[in-house]
Amino acid sequence: MRPPEAPALVLVAHGTRSGKGVEMIAALAEAVGRELGHRPDGAGTRCVHGGTGPDSRGRRAALPGTHGFAGCGCVANPLADLATTPGAPAMGAVVRTAFVDVLGPAPSEVLRDLAAQPANPAPAVVVPAFLASGYHVYQDVPREVGDSGHPAVTVTPAMGPDPALARIMAVRLRAVGWRPGDSVVFAAAGSSDPRARADVCRAAAMLTAQLATPVRTAYVATGTPRVPEVVAQLRAEGQERVFIASYLLAHGLFHERLHQAGATGVADPIGVHPAVVRLIADRYRAAVREQSGRPARRLAGSAGHSADRPGAGSRS
Repeated sequence: MRPPEAPALVLVAHGTRSGKGVEMIAALAEAVGRELGHRPDGAGTRCVHGGTGPDSRGRRAALPGTHGFAGCGCVANPLADLATTPGAPAMGAVVRTAFVDVLGPAPSEVLRDLAAQPANPAPAVVVPAFLASGYHVYQDVPREVGDSGHPAVTVTPAMGPDPALARIMAVRLRAVGWRPGDSVVFAAAGSSDPRARADVCRAAAMLTAQLATPVRTAYVATGTPRVPEVVAQLRAEGQERVFIASYLLAHGLFHERLHQAGATGVADPIGVHPAVVRLIADRYRAAVREQSGRPARRLAGSAGHSADRPGAGSRS
């Protein structure tokens, strides 16, 4: 009897107009595939990075193609190197990327494509690559799952906050010259959703514990205080060396703004790091264990949570 196929992993990110940011998401998905045992020999496997064009919603999107270039974030077989054991998933799982804003394909399109594969579609695991859980995590992702019609989807918790991310931020800070005693501004994108702001506060507390130095939270786009205001305030208090810790996943407009805030140094975004890769892979593995222990059913992400739709520019 043929064992069930491994669940597909759908890595859902926000989307950005920054080419560097898109490449980072693709590289992260590829690294997660390697962490899960992918052998880089999946030529001809269908993916969504064969070219560019509008998606079904008119957003810039990658079009179906094959693994024809190094930046592709699709992974043909994340479990290819794992020994087959009774009850273990079969080969053939995929890692796919999707975006909830700015860029396509949307999660519903990717899940719909997976559900349209021949025979019975394998279950899918959606991992929201967000550092705080606001509108996109509580509303967009569950809606996209429902719209997809895929019969068996598990949505994991978002990436952050997590102590692993705080450790990476500390590494990024030291790389740009931060030393104990220097001031730190914890810079997040911001959100009008109070649950996302609570997540940011927890993440800032984790960085404080990691550095053994108090950090001040500020926002790039939504919410107050803004990053330049906090940097200026610290300067006015006599702090000569002020560093910005970027609580952003990838390069883009928000990170560029941090370089205009007047700080001594700006740490890189969290980006592709072995700890991030393990974090996403662990989210996937936990979801697979959950799926194997119960009958397949569709999960609406963070069940029981709801939020009013924030205004334009405030979604997170």
